[in-house]
Amino acid sequence: MTDIPASGPAALRPALDVTSDAAKLRIRARYRSERRFRALGIVALSLTTLFLAFLLVDVIRKGLPVFTAHSLVLDVTVPQDAIDPSGRRDAAAIRGADLYPVTRDAMKAAVPGVQGRSAERTLTRLLSVGATADLVERLVAEPQLIGTPLRTRLLLSDDADMFFKAKHEVTSAPGRGVATPDGVSGTVTVTLSEPGFAARLAAVKAAHAASAQVLRLEAERSARQGAVERAKDAATKADALAAKAAAKDAAETLDDTLPSLLVALGGGLVKIETLEASRATGVVLLPFAEAKAYADWRIVAFERPASERKITDQEIAYLEHLRATGKVEAHFNTRFFTSGDSREPELAGIRGALVGTAWTMLVTLLLCVPIGVLAAIHLEEFAPKNRITDLIEVNINNLAAVPSIVFGLLGLAIFLNFFDLPRSAPLVGGLVLALLVLPTIIIASRAAIKSVPPSIKEAALGVGASQQQAVFHHVLPAAVPGIMTGTIIGMAHALGETAPLLLIGMVAFIVDVPQAITDASTVLPVQIYLWSDLPEPAFQQKTAGAIILMLVFLFVMNAAAIVIRRRFERRW
Repeated sequence: MTDIPASGPAALRPALDVTSDAAKLRIRARYRSERRFRALGIVALSLTTLFLAFLLVDVIRKGLPVFTAHSLVLDVTVPQDAIDPSGRRDAAAIRGADLYPVTRDAMKAAVPGVQGRSAERTLTRLLSVGATADLVERLVAEPQLIGTPLRTRLLLSDDADMFFKAKHEVTSAPGRGVATPDGVSGTVTVTLSEPGFAARLAAVKAAHAASAQVLRLEAERSARQGAVERAKDAATKADALAAKAAAKDAAETLDDTLPSLLVALGGGLVKIETLEASRATGVVLLPFAEAKAYADWRIVAFERPASERKITDQEIAYLEHLRATGKVEAHFNTRFFTSGDSREPELAGIRGALVGTAWTMLVTLLLCVPIGVLAAIHLEEFAPKNRITDLIEVNINNLAAVPSIVFGLLGLAIFLNFFDLPRSAPLVGGLVLALLVLPTIIIASRAAIKSVPPSIKEAALGVGASQQQAVFHHVLPAAVPGIMTGTIIGMAHALGETAPLLLIGMVAFIVDVPQAITDASTVLPVQIYLWSDLPEPAFQQKTAGAIILMLVFLFVMNAAAIVIRRRFERRW
């Protein structure tokens, strides 16, 4: 019996070869393929993490400075006759008073040597146009303070604020030898007992040589392109700079294209205009006590040339003096969260955008959640399975993939042009975003309802519950975690949308904070878009700061979705 050969399908199956050399080669090739696949996955994940980290670091680096601001802290006395001559201490009279002369006098008392209208304008230009707003509100709240010295915080302009936020803008080094000025104001000459400016003079000569080399390359490139006149002009400038660089001991004239050099001595400051190895001639920016020999003096350098910054050397001198005397204070920028938009960067805030976003999201939530959940319940539990419902389901899936700008065009045509609803209102924005998010919520809700085991519904029907009772009393509560997760993700999607809101007019410049859903307003993504298009560096910082806030909101909403899913999720 044992000699009878096997028959049937098993006899036709070939023996598994795992020991031959060819089989071992195939196994090793399969393992190599698996290792390559794992390596590619790790590389892809690493690149994604790297790009995301780079984006976050860049946004945070640019946006963190917006959460601080710099102000002058001065003792300001507001006289009774200047602000409220009648003595009634009326709030309207206080708000309408001109406090410019008061703040100007306080700043002049803090900075020595400010004489003439030009110097006064330069000094007061350091303040924001809304610098006295906090002082006015304080006097309105406490009118008995009129006529008494007040420790007041005056907001600096955006250029002054950016100067203090810049790193390594001003450097200082001790000088060599004894410095003797021949005057205390105007144009003076500082003479040294030894060549203490030799290193600075050599640096200027080296800069000329480097610029000459760049101009020569430009001349050669222009000549190859046939631009003869441009090549000749570049070559002439290169020769002039090379001649200056070759004259090692010749005096140099410092213009706005070179970093500014200053001499600090005796509490004063001199901007150098003509530089030699042991002598410098320049203009006094801050006067010093007397013209005598100073053994303790310093060379101060403004690293960026005047042509590359919006703030002048005179303004920097005033700011450095105010900082050295403890009059400049860095503080948390509450105005960024409590103010609406403004043309002045230091006064612009996101309160209007935040309130507009809240109103818009509220309208979106109240519309899309009940409609989306009820539509999902009807399609999943009550609607008959026929061609009409199949067509509806296909269209819902297609709407979830439609570009958002199409919903903006729909809102413009229907809500604004046909129904004549107010433009730039959160009501219209909420309607448009509700249409945008509705397919996502319907799909997520249907998936959550479908994930509930049929036995729950069948058990409810078995004990006598109606179809509606079984769905709303048993199936729907079990599907709530999934529905909430889908809703939060959909609202996070709506929070970051910009294109549909631009088409319905929410791109307008709105200063006032909206008080209702029909008031003109903007939202956070649109506010970011508006600020990103402005040239001032302070607005670029505010753009990054607003992006940080929006990312925080998105992270919180997505984290809430994850927590809700893990907290209430049931495993059947």
